[in-house]
Amino acid sequence: MRVSPPVPETMDNSKNGAVPGEPVKRDENSRRGNWGNQIEFVLTSVGYAVGLGNVWRFPYLCYRNGGGAFMFPYFIMLVFCGIPLFFLELSFGQFASLGCLGVWKVSPMFKGVGYGMMVVSTYIGIYYNVVICIAFYYFFMSMTNLLPWTYCNNPWNTPDCSGVVSASRFNSSLANASAVVSGVAELVNRTKRTSPSEEYWKHKVLNISDDIGNFGEVRLPILGCLAVSWVVVFLCLIRGVKSSGKVVYFTATFPYVVLTILFIRGITLDGAVNGIAYYLTPQWKKILDAKVWGDAASQIFYSLGCAWGGLITMASYNKFHNNCYRDSIIISVTNCATSVYAGFVIFSILGFMAHHLGVDVSEVADHGPGLAFVAYPEALTLLPISPLWSLLFFFMLILLGLGTQFCLLETLVTAIVDEIGTDWIIRNKTVVTLGVAIVGFLLGVPLTTQAGIYWLLLMDNYAASFSLVVISCIMCICIMYIYGHKNYFKDVEMMLGFPPPIFFRICWRFVSPVIITFILIFTVIQYKPITYNDYIYPNWSLIIGFFMALSSVICIPIFALYQIANSEGTTFIERLKNSVKPDRSWGPALMEHRIGRYAPGGASGPDGGLEVRALKEEPKEEEKEKLDEISLTIQGSNGSTHNPNPNPNPSA
Repeated sequence: MRVSPPVPETMDNSKNGAVPGEPVKRDENSRRGNWGNQIEFVLTSVGYAVGLGNVWRFPYLCYRNGGGAFMFPYFIMLVFCGIPLFFLELSFGQFASLGCLGVWKVSPMFKGVGYGMMVVSTYIGIYYNVVICIAFYYFFMSMTNLLPWTYCNNPWNTPDCSGVVSASRFNSSLANASAVVSGVAELVNRTKRTSPSEEYWKHKVLNISDDIGNFGEVRLPILGCLAVSWVVVFLCLIRGVKSSGKVVYFTATFPYVVLTILFIRGITLDGAVNGIAYYLTPQWKKILDAKVWGDAASQIFYSLGCAWGGLITMASYNKFHNNCYRDSIIISVTNCATSVYAGFVIFSILGFMAHHLGVDVSEVADHGPGLAFVAYPEALTLLPISPLWSLLFFFMLILLGLGTQFCLLETLVTAIVDEIGTDWIIRNKTVVTLGVAIVGFLLGVPLTTQAGIYWLLLMDNYAASFSLVVISCIMCICIMYIYGHKNYFKDVEMMLGFPPPIFFRICWRFVSPVIITFILIFTVIQYKPITYNDYIYPNWSLIIGFFMALSSVICIPIFALYQIANSEGTTFIERLKNSVKPDRSWGPALMEHRIGRYAPGGASGPDGGLEVRALKEEPKEEEKEKLDEISLTIQGSNGSTHNPNPNPNPSA
């Protein structure tokens, strides 16, 4: 009679809070860790993809590019480029259970792509947290009876300031009524007004200098908020995905609660219908404009977070048989639906503001920081109990930003830990997280100076622009044509239990690379030097911007040459061939998943490549016993499509 091994999953764990006899979920990859469940991964990925751009960029692009007509190219690009690329990156990271550096064991010569992703994530992580810290500042400043950017009677206001709020709405003890009346009178007589929210943004929050080279002083309130922001991010990631996976239950869902509250409030306001109509009214003639298609493709590409390395990193903590195909569709559609929904929220409020001022919606519509920190805050001052709505709005911005920032930081930490790979570094991952957070904070300090906004916008426009397109295109070429599409399709089939649908196979090989190339060409043709309001950036700053963009792309050829030089072979061609072959350790991270051509003892082909063997070959008796034990662990795993037949009576 054979005695089966002990089954820890069904042990009595009543002492640690588990129900006696109830299976206890364990990490499939005990050394590296997994998500607690599939919901945590989906929510984290939604938080990563849904960011500030969904609120301050998409609505503006929509009304600028034909309103409702823009939805057509937008969804075309989503289907043929966005979802396929999303699925490609998720499956890539999940198959190898490695971050954006480790996955390039698939073809070591292309590891520079992973370094490029790290550089991009570093740039974005630095300036993104500065935006979050400004949202923190506005959130704290909204904790008052009267929003400080309501009137023009403050020390930071100029004679050009003209308020729009009538004095009758507030008690005279809260504001200087005469100042308000004079402000409204000036508004009628001026051809161009400067709003109190704009002056608050420029002169109080930023105290903006006159040139990008004039750093001035560090804005201490912003610096303090930046420290708060980094502390929050670090605490949420102190245990990696184990802690961030719990935090996202709130950070990824509550923004939708706030959006819905603001939407319900917005559509009840006078003029809201006009704002929504302006947002959605189709201008079909713009469909033929190449710029509209270019903007649609760019927005899909950037808003989903492709080529940042975050998708690969988040998927690497999935269990091997998780259905990432389903996840990619859910997350991509949720991201784009959020953008559309946010447009209704934004333009209902802006329509009310335009109605109040008696101007066209286009005169109050804006994008980027101008929408988040100038136009929308001013609109909020027109609402009853305006501090409440302001608190909700900026709290939503904070949560949207943090969801993305979590993944950016985890991308860098995971890449470092996977690359070093020692037991000490894995056990002390928290130390690495703290180190990355401290460095990120110090690098963000220059952005809290009086010239910080100039540098922030420079990084936003150059550091994460065409470089993402190049990185994504090279990734597709490497996986589909260097590693081989047939090999990758078999990898996905082994992981999911079914091959990628033919639509995705066609998109990965042909359609998506063509669209990516189109985005790159369009970006180059439509290039215009960056400006900020009336400020024109000097040439030397634009050169720095181009170097930022090239710094991530240049990693690819530099590492390729390094890898070729250190590969085996006597001639350049031999070294080149050896440098693109998969590393011997490429494949699933756990031995129980290394079946078929990845099975232990599987011989390499004569050319050093992996020998392809039948994926569904019958396992040996010893392997069957091993699979019986493994099934106890992966049974009920998050989204598992792999369902071995577990022994119903393990004690027999």
